[in-house]
Amino acid sequence: MTLLPTNPTIKNLTPEIVAKTIDHALLKPDMTVNQVIEGCKLCAKYGTASVCVKPCDVRVAAETLKDSDVDVGTVIGFPHGNATTEVKVFEALKAIDDGAVELDMVINIGHLKSGCTDEVREEIRSLTQAAKNRLPSCCVKVILECSLLTDAEKATACKLVEEAGADYVKTSTGFSSGGATVADLQLMRASTDPARTHVKASGGIRTLDDLIKCLQAGADRIGASATATIIEDMRTRKASE
Repeated sequence: MTLLPTNPTIKNLTPEIVAKTIDHALLKPDMTVNQVIEGCKLCAKYGTASVCVKPCDVRVAAETLKDSDVDVGTVIGFPHGNATTEVKVFEALKAIDDGAVELDMVINIGHLKSGCTDEVREEIRSLTQAAKNRLPSCCVKVILECSLLTDAEKATACKLVEEAGADYVKTSTGFSSGGATVADLQLMRASTDPARTHVKASGGIRTLDDLIKCLQAGADRIGASATATIIEDMRTRKASE
C-alpha cells in the first residue's frame, strides 16, 4: 500500500502515487472481453493499484496482468448485495481460484436497514475468513452503498465491518442513486480505527480534483474509470510547477 501524505495536495503528490490509489473499474454490464483486456493494459501502463473486473473476467484480467504489479480485484454479490452468505462465499473463493487478490463485496443492505446487525456482521466475517484462509494476503472491501443509508446506518455498518475483520469500508457500487461524498468519507473515517480499517471512495470520481478531495476526506483507495484522464491531468500539473 502506498503511503500517502498527511494532507494530500497537488504539491506533495506524484502521478505514481496517484496511480497507486486507483482501483480501475471495468464493471459495465455490456463491456466486452476485448475492452477488459484493453482496460487491463491501461492499468499496466499507468501502474494502478488494481483493476476491478466482473467475476466472469477475473481469469482474463489475471492473464493480461501477470507480468505487472497491478493487482486483480473483483466484486462479490454485486451490485445489490442480495445473494445469500453461502453464495457470496462461493463466489469469493471461485474468484480467488481464478486469480483475484482483492474482493469488493456488497453488504446486505436490506438486512442492515432491518436492524439485523448480527447477521450482517457474520456474513462479512464468514466471507473474510474464508477468503483469507484460501489466500492470506487477500484484501476484502465491503461496499455500504451509502446513498441508501442514513448516517446512523453508515456508522453502524462501519463498526460491523471492522468487527468482522474486513480490510476496507467502501462508499458505493457506482450503480445506485449516488456515489462518494466528502461527508460520507469523513463519517466512515471517524467511525473506524485507521490502524485496522481503510476507506475506499467509489462512484462519480471523474477528475483529479475529485480524487484529491476524497483522499483529504480520509480515503486511501479510489474506485474510478476515468483513470487516464486523472493521471494525465496530474502529469500536466506537475510539469507546470
